[in-house]
Amino acid sequence: MSRLRALWQASFNATKRALVWSSDDLIPPSERCIFNFNSKDELKRWHLYSDSEYGGLSSASLEITDGASVGDTPLTGVFSGNLSLDMSEESTWRIRRYGFCGMRSKKFDGFIDLDAYDTIAMKIKGDGRCYISTIYTENWVNSPGQQEDNSWQAFVYIPPQDRWEVLKIPLDRYLPTWRGNVIQAKLEMNPARIVGMSLSVNAEGGVPGAKTGPGDFRLDVAWIKALRAL
Repeated sequence: MSRLRALWQASFNATKRALVWSSDDLIPPSERCIFNFNSKDELKRWHLYSDSEYGGLSSASLEITDGASVGDTPLTGVFSGNLSLDMSEESTWRIRRYGFCGMRSKKFDGFIDLDAYDTIAMKIKGDGRCYISTIYTENWVNSPGQQEDNSWQAFVYIPPQDRWEVLKIPLDRYLPTWRGNVIQAKLEMNPARIVGMSLSVNAEGGVPGAKTGPGDFRLDVAWIKALRAL
């Protein structure tokens, strides 16, 4: 075979391989890991907030600890702290509700696209309190002058028990909210433009039967994933 013909054949074969595809190439994997609390580097991806920013006395921490009991993960995340309904005497803020803490991811580098998925799953171990899972998307619901991201929230609750559970929340169960209040309008999340997520807890409110009131809280988190369940 001449050198020219050999080059042509090589080019033809490469083109042929590029054109060969299967349906599997067009279908994303059935799950996508968003957060995995198996390394202390994971702490760099989150920041904490609480009512202490407004004169409250609640406190929170996020740690990566030995999670051998998880089975498939040597380390795990622990979001814990104390909820207080009191406020500092020096506070100049006058907010309606105290007693809240949260852990929010730092903004993603651009967006993450979860349009191929329909469910958020998290491996957690709770304390009987009701937590709130929030997904932040690009601002299109709020007016252009508002810099806050759109927020979509759903309850996270499992009965108090000393074992791990995988909680699955369909994306269509997340409701649009504005500063903690549900927006009374029919809106749909754009899962292709997600900029961050958070987990938070309030001293009051939640699902019936959940523990409420001031006091300690603790939520163990192994990972958070997106699933294609349907």
